[in-house]
Amino acid sequence: MEGQADGKIWYQIQELKVSLHLGRFAQTLLAADKTIIDDLGNSYHFEKLLIATGGNTVKLPFGDDEIIYFRYVDDYLKLRILSEQKQRFAVIGGGFIGSEIAAALTMNGKQVVMLFPEEGIGAALFPHSLNQFLNDYYRVKGVEVLPHQMVTGLTRKQERLFLDVRAADGSGERSIEVDAVVAGIGIKPNVLLLEQAGLTVDNGIVVDELLRTENPDIFAAGDVANFYNPSLDIRMRAEHEDNALTMGKCAGRNMAGDSLPYHHLPYFFSDLFELGYEAVGRTDSRLETMEDWAEPYKKGVIYYLQQNRVRGVLLWNVWDRVEATRALIAEPGPFTPADLKGRLLS
Repeated sequence: MEGQADGKIWYQIQELKVSLHLGRFAQTLLAADKTIIDDLGNSYHFEKLLIATGGNTVKLPFGDDEIIYFRYVDDYLKLRILSEQKQRFAVIGGGFIGSEIAAALTMNGKQVVMLFPEEGIGAALFPHSLNQFLNDYYRVKGVEVLPHQMVTGLTRKQERLFLDVRAADGSGERSIEVDAVVAGIGIKPNVLLLEQAGLTVDNGIVVDELLRTENPDIFAAGDVANFYNPSLDIRMRAEHEDNALTMGKCAGRNMAGDSLPYHHLPYFFSDLFELGYEAVGRTDSRLETMEDWAEPYKKGVIYYLQQNRVRGVLLWNVWDRVEATRALIAEPGPFTPADLKGRLLS
């Protein structure tokens, strides 16, 4: 797969006063002693500690190393090599990772079969009409889209892999033959270190507005942090780049002595063939949705409403409106569909 040179993904830290201990795992946190012990028994004393352990990949109970769980740089490198050698790929999962991988492989001339238990691509995010459009759109692009399907097993026979598949309702078992398998089925926050130390864990590491745990010298940021957002008036975790970068900077400044509240409302983005979107706030397809299309499924805005307030916004091929979207979500409302018509379309 083509893109930026590999070297451009790394932060240049050579000029910073950072000591890296690579290949080591923090195994024990002694909060009272302000000490971390790694897997070799080495001790590290701290004055302030940041936990940015991210998430553990959710894996299927079969397949072992035959399945690429697209999470780390090594996964990308492995898939890149396979894409130069193999032709037919299965993508398990129709969410954020699965939809991007299926599109990227197809754009690189590969045959792709996409399997997921939901009704449509991105069904947890997109309303019914849009996820059904995406099913058809991907098919036109050459992807074999198989909704309402569960993968229950995998076996290798010489150079080929065979997926055991059945319908989500338990019927219609069959086998699908491919060269390689990629899965993107989510993560679970990696909170073991904090659990063992007796600090509060609830869907991640619970932090205050300064990103501190209940121990004021221990902070958390990124995918693993459960934080309060005042615009939505809820606690949340966000597993995307914008949150990781912005929260990490805020945590670092607060560890150095600032007192900056983290009130940032994260967003995320994706490209699906020629289509692209940015999503802000709580974009949950179970909420009431209002669709405002300039051109159906090509350019428009989808509003996610709860108790007459805007809780999330999907900007579909609409650009440079993230800040305006954040401001709208912070407004108390109430809003009717007529109030929102044309509000964010530029």
